[in-house]
Amino acid sequence: MNSRHQEFPIAVEAPHGEASEPIDGRASRWQSHREERRRELIKAARKAVHRLGSDASMEDIAGAAGTSKSVFYRYFGDKAGLQQAMGEVVLGQMQRRMKEAAQLAQTPREGLYAMVSAYLQMAESSPNVYAFITRLTPGEASAQDAIAASGALGNFFEQITEMIATPMREHFGGEKEAVIDYWPTAAIGLVRNAGEMWLGSPAGAGKPDQAAMAAQITDWLCLGIAPELKATT
Repeated sequence: MNSRHQEFPIAVEAPHGEASEPIDGRASRWQSHREERRRELIKAARKAVHRLGSDASMEDIAGAAGTSKSVFYRYFGDKAGLQQAMGEVVLGQMQRRMKEAAQLAQTPREGLYAMVSAYLQMAESSPNVYAFITRLTPGEASAQDAIAASGALGNFFEQITEMIATPMREHFGGEKEAVIDYWPTAAIGLVRNAGEMWLGSPAGAGKPDQAAMAAQITDWLCLGIAPELKATT
């Protein structure tokens, strides 16, 4: 075999039965280069989607990134693969921001508000990118509900669910297992659906700002709509 095309390090037999060691680092260098290039493409795609919109095609994204569509297909397979890869990066950043905010809270309710607020801030910072990573494009061969299709998105909400459950478990102890097991999952549904509806609503006098929306969602999580119902009876 021509050594110029060899992709894996060559191992030689070590003396006295010792473990063999690779003597060719080209494979690891190539892998490192590939990972770095992949990160660069994700960063470029994120900037392109932020500017062009969540419906940007692979051709649009590649053009904005100064490369060809075939390069993106080589690294990500298809548009759904790019959405998945970008989602891993963006949702990871969002999760860290939410965790940092929650760690400063003094009570479970303050922690909820901090996480909801951080989530809305990150989503609001680039609605196009958020929409791109949470919804697969209609017409794509792999299009389906993003929760089912995106491991990144599913893992993100699983991790956030556990972040919510942890302080509740510490607060309630073992006496409220039903609340601890079910409520965080229900809370995630409320936060996500209300947050995305707010994110997609046009600006206007009737649209609350980010802080007010975070406070409203936190009230719904902690108190429900009971106060409003009592006020109208």
